[in-house]
Amino acid sequence: MKATLTLDPITIDPLTSLSSSTVEASMLRLDKLHPIVSGNKWFKLRYYIEEAISQSCSTIASFGGPYSNHLVALAYVAKENNVKSIGYVRASKEDTVTPSLQEAQAYGMQLEFMGRTNFQEIKNNLLKTNQHSSVDNNSTYFIDEGGYGSIGAKGAATILNEHCKHYTTIIAAVGTGTMLAGLINAAEAHQEIIGIPVLKNENTIEDEIKSLLINKAASFSLLHNFHQGGYAKTNPALFDFMNQLWTLEKIPTDIVYTGKLLMAVDSLLKEKYFKAGSKILVIHSGGLQGNRSLPLGTLLY
Repeated sequence: MKATLTLDPITIDPLTSLSSSTVEASMLRLDKLHPIVSGNKWFKLRYYIEEAISQSCSTIASFGGPYSNHLVALAYVAKENNVKSIGYVRASKEDTVTPSLQEAQAYGMQLEFMGRTNFQEIKNNLLKTNQHSSVDNNSTYFIDEGGYGSIGAKGAATILNEHCKHYTTIIAAVGTGTMLAGLINAAEAHQEIIGIPVLKNENTIEDEIKSLLINKAASFSLLHNFHQGGYAKTNPALFDFMNQLWTLEKIPTDIVYTGKLLMAVDSLLKEKYFKAGSKILVIHSGGLQGNRSLPLGTLLY
């Protein structure tokens, strides 16, 4: 049984302010797909949801931080498909419940606060002891954080459509690496795939991506110098860039992923990193939940 969600059409918009006389940049606007299940979240979740439904699982559980786009998206998709959801949160019960988590609760998600200290260990133990298998109709189907896994990558491979084939370069932000693996699996032979990791000193991400590839020898590049200090780390220069991009292009970005991605593209363009004649497709992976952590008025949108 297929997972259902009503989606708007995907558009590709020109990025005039990030193009030059020799390089043309455009953006795949996954953020326009759905007002809640924004960007790549639907693609990464779709086949997990279908497998959970096919196994008659009554509940789907996953993991995330206090501003997790993934948990909000899962909560909504589960509700739309008449399945319960549980979110294991990287925060303690004493912490303020963020607007993002309140939204997930509003869609029916049960929250379990795991703290920060042993989050990874607890998560890995839960995943190890709860594989994607169903024993009875009350079983819980577990999805790794961010939808990481071969099933998530399979869904992410469906992001690229027939209108994406003529681009020479595809560039995207990298969190868990699931989306980038899907893009690499789906790319045309002539296309270069570039990932911009948003975590600092992420030494394992290349291997984590390679483990999800159909062709283990497929080439891709990771540019590690654009994380702006690490995951969810910000600075005034990032805010200024995001506001300037909004003024010029009316494209909303977030402080965790797409703001840093577009800032990287701007820097690479100025460094003449891209070959003359390049046609670049930037993937807007959606998800603006992280912006909710900022003081009101920091961003213009």
